[in-house]
Amino acid sequence: QVQLVESGGGLVQAGGSLRLSCAASGRTFSSSAMGWFRQAPGKDREFVATISVSGSLTYYADSVKGRFTISRVNAKNTVYLQMNSLKPEDTAVYYCAAGTFGTVSAKYDYWGQGTQVTVSS
Repeated sequence: QVQLVESGGGLVQAGGSLRLSCAASGRTFSSSAMGWFRQAPGKDREFVATISVSGSLTYYADSVKGRFTISRVNAKNTVYLQMNSLKPEDTAVYYCAAGTFGTVSAKYDYWGQGTQVTVSS
């Protein structure tokens, strides 16, 4: 089993940057692909980025490609989401998840509690 705790969210102006962290506990982090998803008010949860077990493969939603970077440090049981050039439409609760490499939430078995990101215009 994997427990996930996100941190790093907050309020930032448009064009700014934030780095989200997701700390994992449990024995399966190093054998799990990791993903970031987000959910804005009144909208469905949507895929943001995913990274393979080794970190050699990544994939991004078109809406964040070129602005966000996902990475992981298996020795620290941590996955990161570096978010640059933030836009108001990036405002959402961001969730990290552990499971199988992919873009659909059903591929992920474990979820964190989420961290709020608010981008002001």
